[in-house]
Amino acid sequence: MLSWQLMRNVEEVITAEELENVLQFSPRGYVGLEPSGRVHLGTGLIIGAKVRDLMNEGVDMIVFLADWHAYINDKFGGDIEKIHLAGEYMKGVFGALDIHPRYIWADELVSKKEYWEKVIKVAKRTTLKRAKRAMSIMGRKEDEAELDSSKIIYPFMQVSDIFDMDLDIALGGMDQRHAHMLARDVAEKLGYKKPVAIHTVLLASLRGSGRMDPIEAKMSKSKEGSAIFVEDSEENIRKKMKKAYCPPEAQGNPVLQIVKHIIFAYYTKKFTVPRDEKWGGDMYFDSYESLEEAYLKGELHPMDLKNAVAEELIRILKPVREYVEKNDDIPRALGWKK
Repeated sequence: MLSWQLMRNVEEVITAEELENVLQFSPRGYVGLEPSGRVHLGTGLIIGAKVRDLMNEGVDMIVFLADWHAYINDKFGGDIEKIHLAGEYMKGVFGALDIHPRYIWADELVSKKEYWEKVIKVAKRTTLKRAKRAMSIMGRKEDEAELDSSKIIYPFMQVSDIFDMDLDIALGGMDQRHAHMLARDVAEKLGYKKPVAIHTVLLASLRGSGRMDPIEAKMSKSKEGSAIFVEDSEENIRKKMKKAYCPPEAQGNPVLQIVKHIIFAYYTKKFTVPRDEKWGGDMYFDSYESLEEAYLKGELHPMDLKNAVAEELIRILKPVREYVEKNDDIPRALGWKK
């Protein structure tokens, strides 16, 4: 039986039965992350927390710093030195959030002949159509391979990463599903271990656009005003939350998602919404469901909710701000801090 701690914020497991089985044998798991910029809530507080959950279940978790993948994906204009700096920054941020996995760089894999043998074998078992469809894992559209053919290599590399590290579990957001399913399918053809796939929820963009497609609508560091970064100042968190999309419904509501998937999931059992006495005084909630119900009934004003969420995020992210204040050389080198 999978614990509720392990299953919180998990959208799907492929398959739950396989996961129950591998957890009995000291499994090795991973999440692949491009060192491509600042760390937002989805990476730091959803994926990061799930890494910690898996470690608490006895999984040897690897955060795979996909430097060459970021290069293929044109991050930092293909400047590999900046990509490496961003990877070191990511390690420091996770440490500040009390997340302490093992780290492996893609650079360690690509230097081996055996790795490229796997890449070629995976490519030979994959149709061009499916490879192009899997390009969504890197936030790219299929036709972008027409202008830069290196991008078609990315899905083959991601699948080969899993095989080369001999992984039992592949973790990622729902946007990584194409790659993980490709790995499972190809594993059978090539005789490799079939990884269990764990997919977390995707936090919606603060702008609230594209709600019909969660992948298109996800929080993104590349879209202005879309994300709260884990090292954002108190002032910036308040400003961003004030502007956040917060409709009178739960679906696609990024503010309610933060309450559900971050605040109640990991940080509190009782959430307080401060309010002026003339509006009825403070409100207290001991579950996400009770807060959502009050909000949908109109008993909780959007701005009161936003203000309370902003203050809670400020509290949660304090260790990261303190880390950055003491270690600001990388943010300065990458132009994130003046």
